[in-house]
Amino acid sequence: MKIKELKNFNEDELMIKEKQLKKDLFDMESHRQMGRVEKPASFRNLRRDIARILTVLNERRISDKSNAKERKVNGK
Repeated sequence: MKIKELKNFNEDELMIKEKQLKKDLFDMESHRQMGRVEKPASFRNLRRDIARILTVLNERRISDKSNAKERKVNGK
């Protein structure tokens, strides 16, 4: 997934997507232990997708905090 695509999701959808990707990664790890991995590169892709989601979530939290500080300083 691209960052631009992820920015269109709301926070709940991103958290659901993150949980699903983590579950997929866990399942793939268990398949790796059994020696049945079809596409080893997909581990890296899943980890990167999870990181992208976490980045978008953290960016939103930081911007929310800075907006709250600005409103507090401006007295609104």
